[in-house]
Amino acid sequence: MPNISVHYLAAYLLAAILFIIGLKRMSTPMTARWGNALAATGMLVAVIVTLLLKEVLNYTMILIGIAVGGIIGGVAARTVKMTAMPQMVAIYNGFGGGASLLIAAAEFSRYISIGGGIPVESSITIVLTVLIGAVTLSGSLIAFAKLQGLVAAKPITYSLQNILNLIIFMVILGIMVYLVLVPVNVPMFILLVVIALVLGILLVIPIGGADMPVVISLLNCYSGLAACAAGFVLNNMFLVISGALVGAAGFILTRLMCQAMNRSLRNVMFGAFGAIVESETATKLDSKAEVHEVTPSQVASLISQAKSVIFVPGYGLATSQAQHEVSELANLLELRGTNVKYAIHPVAGRMPGHMYVLLAEANISYDKLFGLDDINDDFEKTDIAVVIGANDVTNPAARDVSDSPLFGMPILNVDHAKRVIVIKRSLAPGFAGIDNPLFYLDKTLMFFRDGKQGLLQIIDEIKNL
Repeated sequence: MPNISVHYLAAYLLAAILFIIGLKRMSTPMTARWGNALAATGMLVAVIVTLLLKEVLNYTMILIGIAVGGIIGGVAARTVKMTAMPQMVAIYNGFGGGASLLIAAAEFSRYISIGGGIPVESSITIVLTVLIGAVTLSGSLIAFAKLQGLVAAKPITYSLQNILNLIIFMVILGIMVYLVLVPVNVPMFILLVVIALVLGILLVIPIGGADMPVVISLLNCYSGLAACAAGFVLNNMFLVISGALVGAAGFILTRLMCQAMNRSLRNVMFGAFGAIVESETATKLDSKAEVHEVTPSQVASLISQAKSVIFVPGYGLATSQAQHEVSELANLLELRGTNVKYAIHPVAGRMPGHMYVLLAEANISYDKLFGLDDINDDFEKTDIAVVIGANDVTNPAARDVSDSPLFGMPILNVDHAKRVIVIKRSLAPGFAGIDNPLFYLDKTLMFFRDGKQGLLQIIDEIKNL
């Protein structure tokens, strides 16, 4: 960025430091809120510094944009339910990619309007920003549609799918090289935008709902990379730094999510996990297997006598919006002297940290929330494990059945508890499309209810004991 005084550079450095500290503090739920505030302050500093630069010519349009965006963001923050946070994160990732795409298009248009050619380094950054921004935008919109139920959550596959994607990517690379060599070509630029948008759609369509936590974190990585590339387009140091930080954080989180499922990123992107339905020994249990169904009063009687209880929330808790009810039940049990904990699997729900967000909304203390590694050894010492809508993350087949699609995935050792109560609407399989042997164990009691409805019935029964 030309002709910037040392004061502006110092302010950008301060903003970058606030970003780094904010990201660090967001690594744990205990300090995440303060970390978010620090990162937001860093962004505010960067925005103010940028607006003070002489290169900004039209403050009116900027103020209008701030007002409109602020209103939309404020309304969304107040009205969007916690259960819809994954969709909101997905759409925000898309907006980030779309903004970077528009920046690249505006810079391309600026070069066209002043005549002459486009420097090679500018052409390279522009086409890279277009590619990453467009893929992020369209891919995030598809992720949003899947999460919102507008598009089928299960993988949408077709013949030669990966080969077609490879061909499209090679075509995009060819167009990018052409635009670097012959930069002043509007039709080819438009074609690049369109094909990149199509590629984003085709990359996310075949990914199933079980992999949404990985997809969201990966799209977050893309969004950061798009912002970083846009920073090079604008020659803005802070945009480069902040985009690189977001991209790196998103990539690290993506790796952690893949490790939590014992799967490679390649398998997530191209494996169409969830498309396989019941077949082989790994996907179907003995048809003679029976479950032990219980009533609300039986559940209440058992759970009220337990000295220790571990709640295992899953996607079913999110869809039924039962976070407040599980908190109320836990409070009732604690008043009776029960030791209550919550077991959180890294990929439970539909985005990274989904269960933490939901339970925080119900004012559940963070010191009661335990990750997989911290809680797994406690199950064998626990009287009752209460599973609420979790399926694949509690499936013992991941440990015991070598030909299961879940094999090798770290799971919560729910089956090691002395007694298991599962609150679930039916025996329908999870996103992996396979039965869960946990449901058929002698120690497991099935309470077939919607999560919220079932918890309310248990709460009423306990109050009447």
